[in-house]
Amino acid sequence: MESGLQSILTLVLIAEFMTGNLSNGFIILINCIDWVNKKKLFLVDQILIFLAISRIILVWEILANWFIVLHYPALFVVGTELRIVIFTWIVANHFSLWLATILSIFYLLKIASFSSSTFLYLKWRVKKVILMILLGTLVFLFLNVLQIHIHIKDWLDPYGRNTTWNSRMSDFATFSWQIKFTVTIFSLIPFTVALISFLLLIFSLWKHLRKMQLNSKGLKDLKTKAHINALKTVISFLLLYASFFLSLLISWISDLYQNKLVHMLCLAMGSIYPAIHSFILIWGNAKLRQAFLLMTAKVCAKR
Repeated sequence: MESGLQSILTLVLIAEFMTGNLSNGFIILINCIDWVNKKKLFLVDQILIFLAISRIILVWEILANWFIVLHYPALFVVGTELRIVIFTWIVANHFSLWLATILSIFYLLKIASFSSSTFLYLKWRVKKVILMILLGTLVFLFLNVLQIHIHIKDWLDPYGRNTTWNSRMSDFATFSWQIKFTVTIFSLIPFTVALISFLLLIFSLWKHLRKMQLNSKGLKDLKTKAHINALKTVISFLLLYASFFLSLLISWISDLYQNKLVHMLCLAMGSIYPAIHSFILIWGNAKLRQAFLLMTAKVCAKR
């Protein structure tokens, strides 16, 4: 029974891995082609490219983690290999979350309408704001890596002396719990920022619709459509990230009880976010959506 579930979860993860590579690779390819043709790359396209790169690294890391759990669990208690696996995941996860959050902030500044002088100041300097936020996130990344390094050092140091394999494995669950708890705490920051952006977009849309009603305009205009499209993108990020966050919470339990099957389930759940959200971004971007439909039409015509 357990081996059957492992096989099913493996197939699910491989499907998510392929989906993540295809969707994110498509985003990179189309934007790079557009960059070469037009000799110019808009800010939103730059964000999408780096977001797609971070997610490709993330899905590869998840797949590597998967096969380590299945076939080479001893690597998790070896110093160098352990650091590589953990730090790769932390860096890729950091940029995947923060670049998606920055995309939410970009939509907020470009689409929302507020009379606040502070908001207008930020709106007029959107490029500088995005750059400063991105540089600011490096502080969180540094603190996260530093904290994880301390956990790894504290866990590995006692095992520099002669200890049994069983004693190392028995303490690994606690160490893994500490790592995931630290990552989760730092991951809540971009989630909170994206949630605030979502709420401000809703408030801006409400104000805009109210203004339209006062002006006796019943039909949706372009600004309303832009609000709705931005809200779809942001809420999809929030919902999919919630599933990623839930997988981390469940993995805490699997670490405490050393349940490999539950840990594999969490990896499958966690890979949904970087794989599926990129397809939503493609569909919500006019240029990417048009290129995707054109490519699909050509593939179907050849068949």
